[in-house]
Amino acid sequence: MPLPVVDPSRYAEQLDAKRDAFREAFAALTQIDPEIFASAPTHYRMRAEFRIWHDGPNLDYVMFDPAVPDLPIVVREFPIASRRINELMPALRDELMKSPALAQRLFQVEFLTTLSGAALVTLIYHRALDSDWQLAAAPLCNKLGVQLIGRSRKQKIVLGNDFVDEVLNVGERRLSYRQIEGSFTQPNGGINQHMLEWSCRQLRDAGGDLLELYCGNGNFTIALAPLFGRVLATEIAKSSVRAAEHNLVTNGIDNVNLVRMSSDEISTALSGGRAFNRLRHVALDEYRFSTLLVDPPRSGLDATTLKLAARFDQVLYVSCNPLTLRENLIALSGTHEISALALFDQFPYTHHLECGMLLRKR
Repeated sequence: MPLPVVDPSRYAEQLDAKRDAFREAFAALTQIDPEIFASAPTHYRMRAEFRIWHDGPNLDYVMFDPAVPDLPIVVREFPIASRRINELMPALRDELMKSPALAQRLFQVEFLTTLSGAALVTLIYHRALDSDWQLAAAPLCNKLGVQLIGRSRKQKIVLGNDFVDEVLNVGERRLSYRQIEGSFTQPNGGINQHMLEWSCRQLRDAGGDLLELYCGNGNFTIALAPLFGRVLATEIAKSSVRAAEHNLVTNGIDNVNLVRMSSDEISTALSGGRAFNRLRHVALDEYRFSTLLVDPPRSGLDATTLKLAARFDQVLYVSCNPLTLRENLIALSGTHEISALALFDQFPYTHHLECGMLLRKR
């Protein structure tokens, strides 16, 4: 797919087209009219990455169009990225070109920013980083007001912190989220707030206990935990587990058990198929689960997890891929029906669309 054309004047038109395509694809499964949550048309993306193109002493941020993969496209400004990223791009470029120690064999730059104004920059190299690099890089932290990381093969040098802390407004609550470099975070901060508020609204009267799969850094966990007696949350990525543990403490959430397990493993444990040492501190038989929350990767739910979902009175399904969501809903249609539906435009000017569905048992 070629790089998208960013034209804010046509944003409403492209969102309408996505909505219509979704309705057509899901017409056989539901007649519910989805709530639509539009993105800001510019400066909505909190993270971005660019290859670095060297031309003698000069360098530029570039991207590559899959349709013309050998042609670098110079990027001097990036309107879909946060204002903070757009501020940092020229300032960082100027500093890099002043310093051979920083520019030498620099391959890629990654930016991670937050709605609350924090920024982390990662510089990735095709060479080992030495003391000269550290001496040249250290002043950038204060000069640019960022956390800075240098990476090369088997090297990670952190100047400051390897994370930023985000603050999101969810209803009347202000929630703090640590976002660690290299781990998944929601790219569109404004839309993420809509997703959390919508999810809280759907589950405000759920009661009972919550099982959450693919919890990441606790994005949904932190927002939803106060609505339930207890929460059992699972995640497999170590960095995300570390962030989630921090976020639970920071937000004063004390009714969550977080375990590092895959969805397949927790499904096996709940069916009594196997005992896991990682669950030795969790009394599974004491939970009274009313709700399952899943926010799976693009591949959707596997067969084992679908069998688990069919047992729940209600399932909140957040999906980044309508195609696999549709396949999963067909598999669950014998046990569940859709009672609420929302579309979240995480990625304007692309065909991608985030969906939220509340499924209730028939």
